[in-house]
Amino acid sequence: MAASSAAPASGARAPVPIRVLLADDQALLRSAFKVLVDSEPDMQVVGEASDGAQAFALARERRADVVLMDIRMPGTDGLAATRMISADPELAGVRVVMLTTFEVDEYVVQALRAGASGFLGKGAEPDELLNAIRIAAAGDALLSPAATKGLIASFLAQGGGADAADGPVAGALHAERLAALTGREREVLVLVAAGMSNDEIAGRLEVSPLTVKTHVNRAMAKLGARDRAQLVVIAYESGLVRPRAE
Repeated sequence: MAASSAAPASGARAPVPIRVLLADDQALLRSAFKVLVDSEPDMQVVGEASDGAQAFALARERRADVVLMDIRMPGTDGLAATRMISADPELAGVRVVMLTTFEVDEYVVQALRAGASGFLGKGAEPDELLNAIRIAAAGDALLSPAATKGLIASFLAQGGGADAADGPVAGALHAERLAALTGREREVLVLVAAGMSNDEIAGRLEVSPLTVKTHVNRAMAKLGARDRAQLVVIAYESGLVRPRAE
C-alpha cells in the first residue's frame, strides 16, 4: 500500500517499526541484511549476534519482534537459541525465522518443533526476506503448501523429530487438547495443516477471512501454540492429520 502524501495529523505518532535481531556467525552476511532491513521505513535492526547465546540475551535486552536466526552457528546454535526463546515467558511475542542453506532439512523440522515461525533460504531475494519479516511479525507462518508437505514427511520419517522418544507422550497431550476444540476449529486446523492461508480457508468454508482468523486464534490459545507453524506440527503430531502416500 502506498504511503499517504498527506502530512500526519498534529500529535499523530508514526507506526512503530518492526524490531529485528540478526543472528549469524558471518559478519558480512549480517552487514548485508542490516543495510537491507534498515532501508525499510517499517523495520529496523536493533541488534546483531554471532551465536545463539548472544541472540537469546539480545532478544531480551533489545525487545526484538523478529529474530533472523541462522541454524548453524558455533557454540550455542540457532536451534538451541530458538528453544531458549520459546521457553521464556517474557519473549512470548518474539518470532524466530530460521535462515538455512537448504529450504528443507532435518534442522528445520526440529526448529519448528522448538518454536520457530518458519524458515527462509539464505539465497532468498531481498523482497522475500523483507516479506518474511513482515509475515512473522504479524504472527503468520512461513510455510507454503509444498514446504509443509516436505517438512511433515521429513518430520514423520524421523519418528517425530529430534525428540522422538517424547513423540508418543507429546502426541497424547496434543490429542487430549484437541478435545477442547469445536468441530469448526478442528476443520480449520486441518486446512491450516495443509498450508492454506486464511483467505483460501475462507473460500473453502464459505465464511469471511475474519471468521477464519478468529477460529485460528482460538485453536492456538486452546492448544498452546505460538503461531500457525506450531499448529501444523500439533495437527500431525496428534494424529489429527496424516500425510497422504504419494
